[in-house]
Amino acid sequence: SDFGELVLVIGDFHIPHRQDELPEQFKKLLVAGKMEHVLCTGNLVSTKVHEHLVTLARHVHLVKGDMDQDSELPERKTVEIGEFKIGMIHGHQVVPWGDPEALASILREMNVDILITGHTHKHQIVEYEGKYIINPRLGHGRVFITGQRC
Repeated sequence: SDFGELVLVIGDFHIPHRQDELPEQFKKLLVAGKMEHVLCTGNLVSTKVHEHLVTLARHVHLVKGDMDQDSELPERKTVEIGEFKIGMIHGHQVVPWGDPEALASILREMNVDILITGHTHKHQIVEYEGKYIINPRLGHGRVFITGQRC
């Protein structure tokens, strides 16, 4: 049976602001040739992270986060993978952050099957009228609450 195309959904690295580099366990998993697509919700912060991501897959799609300095990255992006139309935003544009109704509005506005968003650093998958809103959480693998590592 055909498994389809493997897609990595990731974002909110905040390197080097919250961590110096990707954790070793991530580096071991994130190697070239495993994934066909990378969908990144932004806040790479470092050009090193961007350079690493583009080595992982033939198709790498990025949007700009509120901490990214790269003015070339779009605020929104739509890609098609297989039979799915996927919208990407960082999520800082949504007020209140992570609000399901506001995200559903963007999903409808972009006319996509899946909306990938970040910013809140909370893993979330929400089904909305047969479509999905996905937040992959953090790319650096650590969670910070009130300045403390959890």
